[in-house]
Amino acid sequence: MRAPEFWQTNNGLARLLTPFGLMYGAVTAGRIARAQPVRVGVPVICVGNLTAGGTGKTPVAQAIARHLAAKGHKPAMLLRGYRGRKHTVPVRADPSSHTVADVGDEALLHARNFPVFVSPERAKAALMAIAEGATALIMDDGHQNPSLAKNLSLVVVDGMAGFGNGRIMPAGPLREDISAGLKRADAVVLMGDDPRDLAARLSERLPVLRARLVPGPEHRQLARQRVVAFAGIGDPGKFFRSLSAAGAQVVAKRVFDDHHEFDAADIQPILDEAYELGAIPVTTAKDAVRLSPDQRQQVNVLTVTVEWQDTAALDRLLDKI
Repeated sequence: MRAPEFWQTNNGLARLLTPFGLMYGAVTAGRIARAQPVRVGVPVICVGNLTAGGTGKTPVAQAIARHLAAKGHKPAMLLRGYRGRKHTVPVRADPSSHTVADVGDEALLHARNFPVFVSPERAKAALMAIAEGATALIMDDGHQNPSLAKNLSLVVVDGMAGFGNGRIMPAGPLREDISAGLKRADAVVLMGDDPRDLAARLSERLPVLRARLVPGPEHRQLARQRVVAFAGIGDPGKFFRSLSAAGAQVVAKRVFDDHHEFDAADIQPILDEAYELGAIPVTTAKDAVRLSPDQRQQVNVLTVTVEWQDTAALDRLLDKI
């Protein structure tokens, strides 16, 4: 699903749904309070958030993995495999044999660079990763998953969206109460511009790392090109803005639900429109793994990486794990 617009407002619908959000928050808080987290003997870093989708967790998790690898660690990713098959035992994601239906799109995206272990039971996935040589584990998402003891918990916050209307789903974008979520965190990663001055408010509670997404090297080929952009991610607008910032002329936009499973009926009209407009079809790396091999050959992909404002601050956090 895409985030509804009223999640950014305090309109009547948000107020009407607030009691359901309070119940959702109470269930989450109770589940976390009752948990007995498992310690697995190697550092566990959780990259999570307090809101539903679109903050940049996945590229941050990849950046953390690269940082750890540069320090001599052998990092592995732990994911539940959102929308993938519910495996009874942990599975190591293999892009050469697994599909999105097997392990989820984020697992396939990570598996291009690092070992990825998928299971709804993160502790079992962690033990499998350690048995295969991992010396540090990164949870992409999982701030509300208390099954593993965490050495470092990072909460990723989008500077533009912030915490929306401050209400819990379904009344707003929050997965849990802000204060409760921040209390379990060690630091906040604040992504992008900060028109709400969240950095000042959050830094009163926790260290705040500033970072932004920057386009990959393929952006040079897209500069001054006409493009038809499509995305099925948490915040498609962020992708469209990245294309414009890279110098591309976005002549058409197509938005799909987060994790949308593309088929020919979705993609062929985009290819036809691009041809008619003399444009290039472009999507995100996360969306690209949900395309068929034939579709991927006809679509350009804009990757993104994380640029840290202060890498020394990140080093200081990681040195403590």
